[in-house]
Amino acid sequence: MSAQESTQSHAGGYTFAEKALARAAGLSSVIAGQIVDAKPDVAMSHDNTAAIYGTFKKLGITKVKYPDRLAITLDHAVPAPTTQHAQNHAEVRQFVKEQGVTTFFDVGRGICHQVHSEEGVILPGELILGSDSHTTHFGWLGAFGAGVGRSEMAAIWATGELWLRVPESMKVVVTGQWPEGVTAKDFCLKLIGDLGVDGGIYMSIEFHGPAISALSRRTSLLSASILMSRPCCLAKPPSAAMYQKPASPLGWTAPCRQGMRSCAATVRPPAQASSKPRQSDTARRFIAFFSAHFSCALNRRP
Repeated sequence: MSAQESTQSHAGGYTFAEKALARAAGLSSVIAGQIVDAKPDVAMSHDNTAAIYGTFKKLGITKVKYPDRLAITLDHAVPAPTTQHAQNHAEVRQFVKEQGVTTFFDVGRGICHQVHSEEGVILPGELILGSDSHTTHFGWLGAFGAGVGRSEMAAIWATGELWLRVPESMKVVVTGQWPEGVTAKDFCLKLIGDLGVDGGIYMSIEFHGPAISALSRRTSLLSASILMSRPCCLAKPPSAAMYQKPASPLGWTAPCRQGMRSCAATVRPPAQASSKPRQSDTARRFIAFFSAHFSCALNRRP
């Protein structure tokens, strides 16, 4: 199917993946299996930015199309363990300066996925594509995250978009209560073991059920991060309204997105390359916002 608007009926409602990619493709609706040209709100990379830049230059292009959508964090080989890693970091800093990338976090700020969550770099309903397999992490806050290769990231830098196949969805319903000492990580490892190495490949996995609602938002973050081989992992969907057909794709995210932007604005400094660690108050502000605006309870166990 081409990247055109789907005309098929969807009597059962739409999945999160379908709504998120419809929005990113500028379409009113899409269905699983459809090919779309998606424009990511955020194109994320880390230390591998230097290698991606090498591929980018081979395309014969000198300027990134949307530098304001790039989010770069130096976090994998820090501090630089070899002279080659140090050189890579220097090249990344030069790239950031030359291209006018404002969302940049230097060595010492933290792990890219956690930092971008704290800083409000990616918001509910948005699409983030990253050159890291853990990009599914952002499902914890209602965003569609997927990992891509370095050549794909170079293409995103050049064109601002990437063609994607809308994935099928897997619904995981978890009931009962969490036994003492059993964590979300234990559950995810058991689920991965049950699914097998190739279970759920190129599927969007959504977690539902009372046991999921009992998890804290921080624990939901962990669940989304562990299932990294799947293109999207949505932990604790905000509300049932997400699956109804709205006037516009992901219309349910508007209040949440507006509130998070306001929250981020009170925490984030003026747009500039960031190198200093932020106060832990940043994370607390977002947790408080989710607690107030998401329909699921954010219960915390001692």
